[in-house]
Amino acid sequence: MNLSNLKPAKGSVKSNKRKGRGYSSGMGGTSTRGHKGAGSRSGYSRKTGFEGGQMPLQRRVPKFGFKNPFRVEFVGMNLDRLQEFAQKNNADTINLDLFLNSRIINKNEKIKILGRGEMKMKLNVSAHAFSDKAKTAIENSGGTIQII
Repeated sequence: MNLSNLKPAKGSVKSNKRKGRGYSSGMGGTSTRGHKGAGSRSGYSRKTGFEGGQMPLQRRVPKFGFKNPFRVEFVGMNLDRLQEFAQKNNADTINLDLFLNSRIINKNEKIKILGRGEMKMKLNVSAHAFSDKAKTAIENSGGTIQII
């Protein structure tokens, strides 16, 4: 077998119906487009969501809600996960570079340390934000926090 004798499986490729090739083809005359109207003309393309003049769904359904353009989205990291992360990386200082290198966040994301779990080791943590519970837990275990 080589490139010169490759062909599709038998019956897998069908030829298109030849429209507008005379009455004997069964697809002559109006060429399956019906009589008159925009759909029979060349160059016609229906808009997406067009419902034949009926008010389209995306206009019938009411708008609601509000998207705040100034919202700051954080990636959350709880204390128990933070502790596992520190043990895995064998680090006593956790900063943004460590999060970036381990692909927990990307360069455009911000990280927030959250308070689930207990802090049993002394860690120096720098992040974009801390919850109150996380702050007290880190400081009570002898660690320090730094807000970037």
